[in-house]
Amino acid sequence: MAYKISDACINCGACEGECPVSAISEKGDKRVIDAATCVSCGACAAVCPVEAISEE
Repeated sequence: MAYKISDACINCGACEGECPVSAISEKGDKRVIDAATCVSCGACAAVCPVEAISEE
């Protein structure tokens, strides 16, 4: 099950560098996770300062 970034995202970019498969990119004013690429490791959620990332 892939992770998803909610509207609470502040676009800080902390998550993008933690993703081992580069599934996170910037779109508009927040980050998004490509569900097809995500390996559900949780590394992104662990570093999110506003807890905007959760498993779908």
